Amino acid sequence: MLKSIFNFFIFSSLYIALCAVVMVYQLQLLFPWLQLPYGFYSFVFFSTICSYNFHWWLTTDADTGTERLIWAKRYKQLHLVLYFVGLAGAGAGFFLLRNHWAWIALGAFVTFLYSAPKIPWKFFIGLRRIAVGKTIFLAFVWMYVTTMLPLLIATDKWEAAFTWLACSRFFLIYAICILFDYRDREDDKASGIRSMITHFDEAGINRLFAGSIGLFAGFTVAMYFTGTNALNTVLLLVPGIITASLYGYAKRNFSDYLYYVVLDGLMMLSSLLMIIVYI
Repeated sequence: MLKSIFNFFIFSSLYIALCAVVMVYQLQLLFPWLQLPYGFYSFVFFSTICSYNFHWWLTTDADTGTERLIWAKRYKQLHLVLYFVGLAGAGAGFFLLRNHWAWIALGAFVTFLYSAPKIPWKFFIGLRRIAVGKTIFLAFVWMYVTTMLPLLIATDKWEAAFTWLACSRFFLIYAICILFDYRDREDDKASGIRSMITHFDEAGINRLFAGSIGLFAGFTVAMYFTGTNALNTVLLLVPGIITASLYGYAKRNFSDYLYYVVLDGLMMLSSLLMIIVYI
């Protein structure tokens, strides 16, 4: 029973939606003067539920027999229900944030690009041959929704620290996404979905990952030189250090719990550490 509850929490995307909310909250710990409008956190939560359940509802035809895919096939209709619940919640949040509709529409469009190649219509199936940057879309939308969008909504004054934080988050998330793509590369090849991970050889993938981690570290350190204190800088670096240390292990162990609990959780780890330190 406990495992069933845990699987529901993880595989229904409630966990990843909470990750997104915690990542947004970190902005107010890093920049205490920011004031996000009422409804933004619920918008992020429900829009994540909406997009992830839509994606998994489209993914149940994959051949791999992972525990999450087995769960998704068994509860396919639940994914559809959660998609509509998320859509309704995101719609209510959008109404509260309607003055910022253009910035929100950009995020929704990029989110859709990630799942579009899985839609079984001729036009969208054709995107599989050209969707080389699908992981870039995913990393960008995570960075955009949890970093750029709240900052664009909360303030009219853009600061250098915002740019470094956005770049830091993007390259951390992209490094994590590389591992997900590495795990899924055979299924992507079978489905005709192209990505840099299906294109590169092993050495190329290693260089891509190392470059992403290096850029993450560089942009994070840059925050220190634009006013972020040393403790916060170290806390921001921690998930990147752990991601790098797990790289070899995650390429050999494709456990759903490693990927959907640990690796996904690394995106919000520095946020949780700051909450523990400051709250």
